Amino acid sequence: MSEQNRRVGRNARMYGGNTAASHVTAMPIWRYRFVLAIIFMAMAVLVGRIVYLQVFDHQFLQGQGDSRTIRVQSIDAHRGMITDRDGEPLAVSTPVVTLWANPGDLPEDPVQLTRLAKALDERPADFMARVKNYRDKEFMYLKRRVTPEPASRVLALDIPGVHGRHEYKRYYPAGEVTSQLVGMTNIDDHGQEGLELAFDRYLSGIPGQRRVLQDRKGQLVRDLHMIREAHPGGDVTLSINLRLQYLAYRELKAAVNEHNADSGTLVMMDAHTGEVLAMVSLPSYNPNNRTSVDPAGLRNRSLTDAFEPGSVMKPLAMSAGLESGKFTPHTPMDTTPGWMMVDGYTIKDTRNFGKLDMTGVITHSSNIGMTHMALALPDDAIWNVYDSMKLGHPTGLGFPGEATGSLPSPFSWSKAKRATLSYGYGLSVNAVQLASAYTAITNDGKQLPPSLLKLNKPPEGHQVMSSKTAHELIQMMETVVEPGGGGTRAALEGYRVAGKTGTVRKIGNTGYQKEAYRSNFVGIAPASKPRIVTVISIDNPKGKEYYGGLVAAPIFSRVAGNALRLLDVPPDDQSKETPGA
Repeated sequence: MSEQNRRVGRNARMYGGNTAASHVTAMPIWRYRFVLAIIFMAMAVLVGRIVYLQVFDHQFLQGQGDSRTIRVQSIDAHRGMITDRDGEPLAVSTPVVTLWANPGDLPEDPVQLTRLAKALDERPADFMARVKNYRDKEFMYLKRRVTPEPASRVLALDIPGVHGRHEYKRYYPAGEVTSQLVGMTNIDDHGQEGLELAFDRYLSGIPGQRRVLQDRKGQLVRDLHMIREAHPGGDVTLSINLRLQYLAYRELKAAVNEHNADSGTLVMMDAHTGEVLAMVSLPSYNPNNRTSVDPAGLRNRSLTDAFEPGSVMKPLAMSAGLESGKFTPHTPMDTTPGWMMVDGYTIKDTRNFGKLDMTGVITHSSNIGMTHMALALPDDAIWNVYDSMKLGHPTGLGFPGEATGSLPSPFSWSKAKRATLSYGYGLSVNAVQLASAYTAITNDGKQLPPSLLKLNKPPEGHQVMSSKTAHELIQMMETVVEPGGGGTRAALEGYRVAGKTGTVRKIGNTGYQKEAYRSNFVGIAPASKPRIVTVISIDNPKGKEYYGGLVAAPIFSRVAGNALRLLDVPPDDQSKETPGA
């Protein structure tokens, strides 16, 4: 072997060989077979699973496919109607369509998006920007609660990703005339204000469900079956008479405008059932157009506003004196000199009425006469009358936002507090509470609970004074409307009227204000056989006239006169028969 061959051999041994094959290690046959076995086993398991699913458990695959194409849809329940006592609709649900889209399915073609935007009455640029913001989401509203005709035009464009859902929209035929009483629903058809909120659960009903088949774009292919039928909500029949409501609204609005008042409220109640026949508050709002609703117009002031009633409380306080046996309608009362001091406070009449009887105290609305009576009675006598009439207590109507008013506790009262309570200061009430209290006078001494729902039969009521006292009070109140009284503008042609005026200084930040008043009037008609009790309150009339007898009493005359004719109440002969005799 040559020297060269020996050097090559040494190099080969040094670097592990001189060919490519020297770098490959042969795989043992057992490892090769093991890998093949694993592969075959995996394939066998996969094939076996496929065969099992296809042959033995094909419902699993069907279910997986159905989960992508079968959906459960909600079915809206038809919201119940609200009607007046004669079936006139006050709130009804009309069919509408809510248009929505899956933004991911909407075309990116600007031409199609422009067509869609115009059909939706939107500016194309704004609409395309809105779609862009929703591209990574699966849902967006296009337009809510569209009437069927324009909605069908949008859907007829057949643009991918656009869908329609059938819903209901609330409509209020009487508009602002009944708005604060009836209230309104929100965009999702849930009660938001008034009786729509108070009776929301009853009106709403129970939604249904159905299973449907949809294509990959979400379009309905067919109904599969009903899961649960939708059950419509119940209807609510109110106690109000829509004709009387329109009448009261018209006259109250005219008076509020005439006197440039801040607000006004009127409650007319059936004298023998406690049913509210009309309930109006101003300012009002149109529930069918909420683009410019003033929050002040949402308040049903007949229930949400409590106020010092003033002299309209005098007949109710007088019942305590008559019931005590110490006073009769003819008991003399000297009010000279027209003012008096009680516990360091000055109590005054509008002028010196001199010597009166208790009827004259009501006729001329004498604070001095009421104070003498109050101080002659037990400390809690007048408080007990007010409390028995549920003043300062909830009315039980369940109306949202009701103000219960306040009736201070009689413990440790001063003489001045007892005096002011007798002529309507030092407590607060809402208009419905006041009207309900007066039903005791019209109903033989039994006060009736107020009702906003039509009643099948009159309630029992609870006795707060004797029938004799109630009849005497009506006769005493008739003198207020007769010549010489403070409420002559409440008189009606052909009907006897009993009433009481009230003029209250409003409380400000520093006490009672000198030039801010609340003008009140409570009227009963006919006085011979009472049919209606009406409470009217005008807040802060501006101008020369602010007394209740000048501002509120004329409203009663116009409303009550027409109301009695609408209710077919025959005129009486103006003779002073005892009511109910």
